[in-house]
Amino acid sequence: MQITATAVKELRDKTGAGILECRNVLQETQGDVDRATQLLRERGIAKAEKKQSRSTDQGLVEAYIHPGGRIGAMVELNCETDFVARTPEFKELAHNIVLQVVGSSPQFVTQEDVPPDVKVNSEEACLLQQPFIKDPRKTIKDIIIETVAKVGENVRVKRFSRFELGN
Repeated sequence: MQITATAVKELRDKTGAGILECRNVLQETQGDVDRATQLLRERGIAKAEKKQSRSTDQGLVEAYIHPGGRIGAMVELNCETDFVARTPEFKELAHNIVLQVVGSSPQFVTQEDVPPDVKVNSEEACLLQQPFIKDPRKTIKDIIIETVAKVGENVRVKRFSRFELGN
């Protein structure tokens, strides 16, 4: 089956995968962009799992103050190299996560951070399990995995802090 450049571009825009990888997956799925997107997402998850043991010593701190100055947050997002920390994809992820912290008030980064004696709804209290505010079909963990697939490095939320006037 002949794969058009338009189809490859559409899949690349949706997923951020490389041109050759997009073309190969489209051939594998007989040009079905939705199936190709799903397949790339699954492969991205596999890539992300392989990279989880890698050290994340670089990154950036992203801050956001909501208009009016009554609420704000800071997030430390880590990656493997300073080169990736300067990429637009990484910066966008950091910004999206800090917006999530402001909007959804998580208490912990992961379920493992919850003390054993504390009972919480992990989908509400744990940042990585919260539905992403810009696309509730995805979790924060899902958007991190997508970024890992795009940048090719391990990415980890180290910590965050949320400030609200009067609390």
